[in-house]
Amino acid sequence: MPKTKSPPAATDAAPLAASPAAVTPQLATLVAEPPEGKEWLHETKFDGFRILCHIERGHVTLFTRSGQDWTGHFEPVAQAAAALPVRSAWLDGEVTVVLRDGRSSFGALQNRGQVKDGQQLVYFIFDLLYHDGHDLRGLPLEARKRALAALLPSPRHGGGPLRYVEHVEGEAAAFFSRACKEGLEGIVSKRRDRPYVSGRSFDWVKTKCMKRQEFVIGGFTEPKGARQSVGALLVGVYEGEQLRYAGKVGTGFGATAAADLRRRLEALERATSPFSPAVKPVPRDVHWATPKLLAEISFTEMTSDGKLRHPSFKGLRDDKSAREVVREEPATRRAPPRH
Repeated sequence: MPKTKSPPAATDAAPLAASPAAVTPQLATLVAEPPEGKEWLHETKFDGFRILCHIERGHVTLFTRSGQDWTGHFEPVAQAAAALPVRSAWLDGEVTVVLRDGRSSFGALQNRGQVKDGQQLVYFIFDLLYHDGHDLRGLPLEARKRALAALLPSPRHGGGPLRYVEHVEGEAAAFFSRACKEGLEGIVSKRRDRPYVSGRSFDWVKTKCMKRQEFVIGGFTEPKGARQSVGALLVGVYEGEQLRYAGKVGTGFGATAAADLRRRLEALERATSPFSPAVKPVPRDVHWATPKLLAEISFTEMTSDGKLRHPSFKGLRDDKSAREVVREEPATRRAPPRH
């Protein structure tokens, strides 16, 4: 059992409370441009899985945003978290694989905790919600981050699987531009003076360097030429109860990924199309699939009739349900964020 620290000074104003049995994460709303102003803190948007970490007397559980227990997927992270000097805590962050050049890679996460030489599984932690009897969620973000920084290993001792997420104050446009030039996914901007509130709001907003989101796979086509396993994926998003067709995705997956996709999709094969309205024209050699698998797709734009242009497959997601996948568009203050 690790020794514990006294709660950092930043927690003094936090109420005494029992550790929550579960936490629903706070989510960021997509916007077209990052917000300017000193009231905002800006962080790098990492390319991975959102993970909530619960520590209770040396026992660690890692939860996805939908509450699935993924501790077994990320054992190195769980082991490092168990060694933190706390009795009880809730952490919020993103698990990803860091490549040799320092960028995070969602594609490298497809084998979960199994990473290649030169890569590292890392939990980038950006929030501390509960710490040794103190519920920090009502404190301003800035206070929570001070407490988090005091808890985690110093960046000077970096290289381990737990990393504190640094931020910049203001300078939104310059920070976003630099993130895009470095090939990152984007940035997340957060109000420094606001509490942690579960669900989606404008207190946290995200700005992406490229268009990218999850799509539901509703079928696939047979490969052509030298390609094996899968030709293209047929994908869509939900509008109410209907799965709307968004086009075919035929690039981005190598032989191993294509073989895995084929195996998973064959287990979901069905006789009829899950899309409404019907796909026209029907692609040759199409196999329809029950809409359960989610694909992370990057693309240049979506046409006025809802079709993807220049889409590329990045990997599968299984940390949320298919029904949650809707067309993601930048929100404005006049339009409430979509959950």
